[in-house]
Amino acid sequence: MLKFNVLTIFPEMFDSYCNASICKRAIESRKIEFALHNFRDYTLDKHRRVDDAPFGGGAGMLIAPQSVFDCFDAIKETQQGKKVVNVYMSASGTPFCQEMAAQLAEYDEINILCGHYEGVDQRILDAHVDMEISIGDYVLTGGELPAMVLADAVMRYVPGVLGNHESAQDESYSYGGLLEYPQYTRPANFRGMQAPEVLLSGHHAKIMAWQRRKAIEKTARVRPDLLKKADLTPKEQQEFLKNSLQNEGN
Repeated sequence: MLKFNVLTIFPEMFDSYCNASICKRAIESRKIEFALHNFRDYTLDKHRRVDDAPFGGGAGMLIAPQSVFDCFDAIKETQQGKKVVNVYMSASGTPFCQEMAAQLAEYDEINILCGHYEGVDQRILDAHVDMEISIGDYVLTGGELPAMVLADAVMRYVPGVLGNHESAQDESYSYGGLLEYPQYTRPANFRGMQAPEVLLSGHHAKIMAWQRRKAIEKTARVRPDLLKKADLTPKEQQEFLKNSLQNEGN
């Protein structure tokens, strides 16, 4: 079972997420566990303040170290002998990707710190954080939504979480480094829009060839940067280069 320990001052934000869809089923079947730790509960301040003004001036407030340190210390007391990683959700962190999600799924427990205000005291990061992770080049009001995004991507690699064990392997960013091919379901003809005949043929080799070609075409159109490190055959590389040259000439 993979356990997520989330350090946050807004644990209620996770209520709807943990009680719906795949996450709820994974928790009920004990494939994953969510433990929400409100580090405001660890403050020694009678007003339960967790923030303070930054040294040197500047706009906004910072999460002060005391309550977060004590919260981390309490969590780590229960993790002896376990494979653990400490993550801070940060706009200035390493961009999150599918490969990173697969790597994180190898841990027994993931401690996720959700910042707020203008960030956290650097001493928290120096003492307790192994990885700073960003879900995109933009700024949010806190780390709770990014923490849910990270957990959602990671839990898909936990055996038994997904109904089909192949789902996490064949979707976008896992399909040989390519985006996923277009997919269709019944009816074959909907409002004059016809599903590709090859998908209705039952010819598995032709279907797989079509899916591969469409995955390459979609990646070239939407995320051409991914093709540079995608697992392409020499023939596919040559075809991609040919199409790229044709597009540049148009």
